[in-house]
Formats: sequence, C-alpha cells, structure tokens
Amino acid sequence: MISIHNEPQPTDLGDVRVANRAVVLRHVRRHAPCSRADIAARTGLNKATVSSLVGELIDQRLIRETGLTENRVGRPATMLMLDGAPYAALGLQIGADELVAVAIDLAGNRLLTWRRAFTAGTVSPAETLRALAALARRAIGRVGAQGRTVLGLTVGVPGLVDPTGAVPLATALGWRDVSLAAELRAALREPDFAVGVDTVANLAALAEQRHGGYADGADLVHLTGGTTIGAGVIADGRLLRGGRGFAGQIGHLCLDPSGPACDCGTRGCLSALVGLPAVVRRLLPDAEADGPVTDYLPELARIVTLARRDDPAVRAGLTEIGRHLGQGVAVLVDLLNPEVVLLGDHLGTLAPWLLPAARSTLAARAHAPGAGGCQLAASTLDTAAALGGATAALATVEAGRPPTR
Repeated sequence: MISIHNEPQPTDLGDVRVANRAVVLRHVRRHAPCSRADIAARTGLNKATVSSLVGELIDQRLIRETGLTENRVGRPATMLMLDGAPYAALGLQIGADELVAVAIDLAGNRLLTWRRAFTAGTVSPAETLRALAALARRAIGRVGAQGRTVLGLTVGVPGLVDPTGAVPLATALGWRDVSLAAELRAALREPDFAVGVDTVANLAALAEQRHGGYADGADLVHLTGGTTIGAGVIADGRLLRGGRGFAGQIGHLCLDPSGPACDCGTRGCLSALVGLPAVVRRLLPDAEADGPVTDYLPELARIVTLARRDDPAVRAGLTEIGRHLGQGVAVLVDLLNPEVVLLGDHLGTLAPWLLPAARSTLAARAHAPGAGGCQLAASTLDTAAALGGATAALATVEAGRPPTR
C-alpha cells in the first residue's frame, strides 16, 4: 500500500544552504563586480548568511575579491567576481562533417575550441565513440596541464536523447539504441566528473540563453542546422524537454508530402528541404558528381561566394529555401510564441539570403498578428552546441554543490 502525506515536511537545512549558495553564485555571475551588501540587498538573504556563503565560495575558488571601491555611500566595499581558475567544463558536438570540443571556465570564457573532420553518418557508432573519447581525452589533458579540474562533460547529438543519456534514434547518423553516455564513461575509465548527453538543439539553446545575443531571454528557440534541423526551446526561462526528453524534433515536420525523401523514410520533411545536404544538392547540382559529399564546409563556402556574386540560380534557390524555413518557423511560433527564433550552423551562415523570404513567410503563415511579436534572426554563436554542452556541465556547481578536488 502506498501512503501519501500531504502535510508539510521538515525542511532540510543542508538543502537550504545549497539553494542559497546557488543564489549567491548566480548573483555574482550576473552582476559582478558586486559586494556582499549588494548580494544581501538584491537577494533578500541576511548579511551573515551572505558573508558565510561568500567565504565558502572564496575558499573553493569559485569567486574572488577584486579590491575596494570608493564609488559608494559609506565605507568602501570589497567587490566580488567569479573566479573558477582551477576549473573547466567540456562540451563535445557531433556535426554533419566534424566533431567539436569546447572548454570553458566558470565565467564562460573559452579555454579551447577544437574541430576535427569526421563524418559520423558514414561510420559505426563504435567508431564515433572512439573518436569522441580520443577528442575528450585530449581536451582533458590540455586543461589538466593548465592546472584545472574538469567539472563535467556533455555531448551534443543530432537525434533523440533519453534521460539516461542513451540515443534511441538518430536518423542523420544511422543510429538506433546507442548507450552513448554509459559507453563514453567506460571509454574514459569512469572519470570523477559527470558525463552527459543531450540533443545539439537543446545544448545550443542553453548556449543562447547564457552567452548569445539574447542572453537570459525567457522564451527563445535555437534552430540547429546540419544534416537535420532541431529546435532547442527555452520556455519561461527553462529548457523544454517534454515527457521523455524528445521535444524539439521539428526536423521531421512534413511540409510537402510530395517533396524530397528524408532520412526518416518519409518525404518533404523540414530537414529534407532546408538541412545542409538538401541545401547543397539544391544549390550545387555538381557537388555529388564524384560521390556523396562528406566535407560540407567547402561546399557551404562556395554557396556563400555565389550568393555574394548574385548568382541568379543560387539566389533563387536560397529564396525558396527561406520560404520553407519560414513555414517551419511559423509552426513553432504558433505553438510556443517565443520572443525570438535564432538560426544556427549553416542556417546562420546563409541567413543574409534566407531571412528576407523566411520573415515574409513567417508573417504570412503565423496565426497571431505580427507573428506574435517574434523576431527571426541569425545566431551570433559559433559551435553553439559544444558551448552549450560545456555550459550544461557546470550545472551541478551552479546549483550550489561545490566541486570536489
């Protein structure tokens, strides 16, 4: 028999301190340089509590004192800012034709950004795992040589990811039921830090919320490009995951049942119309003359060059792709009413030519007048999913639980 207790339960004072530590750390991240008095006044915590928590965070080298400021009424105050010099967080990203690694410190400053040419869609999951593990070990070694402890590592995958870090399906990679998080932990010999997996779209949205041009936005969507299209959704300030973590799979929204075939087995999906392989096939008919494209960067550069020269076929093709993109965004806008939808990866690169038609179609197709106030713009972030993976790896510390060293 299950007993349900509705009466209030005693509060765990340890949990309260963890929550308060997170409040202090978040305030310093957002408002540094700031003083202990500033923190108390802005957060509602009493001065003694703030002083004690700041002392802990300084001892853990998560924040540091920067000196005194005289520009205030009363006694000079010692100002605080994030430290985190002994720490690093890592993010990895599986792209259309590359693997990416990013390391950041606690303040979000990049410590490294590495790209390795790799076509995950043409090899087995085991080969991709070995390549990911090798890249991770290199990055761990590099930040370790700087005297930094790794706080966590998160991998971005273009597919479905469940709460355990397994990938039940990633059509762009040809994956089914890959236990990526568990296998990567084993390949790294069960490291002391957490190893997580999420969708590239979710991680890119986290990067936008923290580091992008609309940082701290409460309602935004990041559209990832590449072999498939994904939507990372921040709704009311939080990442929208859905019941089993599968939210945001807009890439297989059918826009044209008679359209081109998609990797998922149907036709006319958004990914089949505006994904990177579809764009290259549409705009560069000669690209696959010698076989399937495996390195998309040179082809994308060719498209940009032709667009800048006002090549009529390429410009017409980009307009058509922009219209398809606007159709997909209109669905998102009607469902979610975000403040902004940001285009990442190849969509961001091609945004100068995609946006006019996409915005026009969005305005025409969205139900709410003026698209509900939504802006459609290019992301300003590079390697957003890997950056978001590193940001996600900081979550435990930012939740008020100090790292162990």
